[in-house]
Amino acid sequence: MASGFFAVLDDIAVLLDDVAAMSKIAAKKTAGILGDDLAVNAEKASGFASTRELPVLWAITKGSLLNKLIIFPVAFLLSAFFPVAINIILILGGVYLAFEGAEKIYETLFPHAHPKKDIINQVESEEDILNLEKSRVKSAILTDFILSVEIVIIAMSTVVDRPLQTQILVVSAIALLATVGVYGIVALIVRMDEAGFYLIKKSKKENSFQSKFGKILVQALPLVIKGLAIVGTIALLLVAGGIFSHNIEIFHHFLESVPATIKDLILGLAVGGLAVLVVELGKKIFKK
Repeated sequence: MASGFFAVLDDIAVLLDDVAAMSKIAAKKTAGILGDDLAVNAEKASGFASTRELPVLWAITKGSLLNKLIIFPVAFLLSAFFPVAINIILILGGVYLAFEGAEKIYETLFPHAHPKKDIINQVESEEDILNLEKSRVKSAILTDFILSVEIVIIAMSTVVDRPLQTQILVVSAIALLATVGVYGIVALIVRMDEAGFYLIKKSKKENSFQSKFGKILVQALPLVIKGLAIVGTIALLLVAGGIFSHNIEIFHHFLESVPATIKDLILGLAVGGLAVLVVELGKKIFKK
C-alpha cells in the first residue's frame, strides 16, 4: 500500500518536472507574441479616465481569461479531429490583426474630418462615456482573443509529442502567464502617473529625489503611451505577417533574402492595406 502511494508521488514528481521543462521551452517560443500582446493591450487599455483605468483593465482581464477558457478545449478538439481548421482560424485572425494595424496607420495619415458640434453636444453624458468604454473593452477583448489563439497554438506545438496531461498543464501555464503576466504589467504602466502624484504628495521637499522621480513618472506616461501606440501597431502587423508566413504555403519562400521581421511586417502591411481598401470601398458603396 505504502509502496503504491510513493509510486504515485514519484509519477507526479516526474510529470511536474516534465511540465516545468516543457513550459520553459514553450515560454521561449511564445516570448515574441507575449511581447506583442503586451504592447497591443497596453495601448488599448490606456486613455481612460484615471478612476476607470483599473475597472476597465479588470474587465479586459476577465474577458481575456474567458477567451482562454473558450480557446483551450476548442483548440485541443480541433487539433485532434479537424486540424485544418486551426490554420483557417489563424489566417482569418491574422487578416483582422493586419486590418487593425493598417487602419491605425491609415487614420494617422488621412485623419477623418469630424463635423463641428455645438458646445452642448461637446459635453458627453455619463451614459455616452460608459458606452464608449464598453465599445473599447469589447475591441480589446476581441484583439486579445486572436492573440490568445496564436499563443495557445504555439504552446501546443511545443508539446505535441507529449502525453495529454503534459500538454494540458503546459498550455494552461502559458495561457495563465499570458493573462496574469501581461495585464499585471499593463496595470503598472497605466498607473504610472498615479504613482508619480503619490510620490510628489508624500515628498517633504520639492527638490527631493522622491519628488523628482514622481515628476519623471508623471511626465513619462504620455510618452510611454504614445510609444506603446506605435509599438502596438507594429506588433499587430508583425503578428499578422508571422501568421501568414507560417501558415500559407505561397508565403513560405516569399522574400527569403529579407530578415524574417521585415518580411512579416511587409506581409502584414500588404494584407492589412488591402483589407482597409476593401472596407473603405464597401463603406462608400453602402453609402451610395
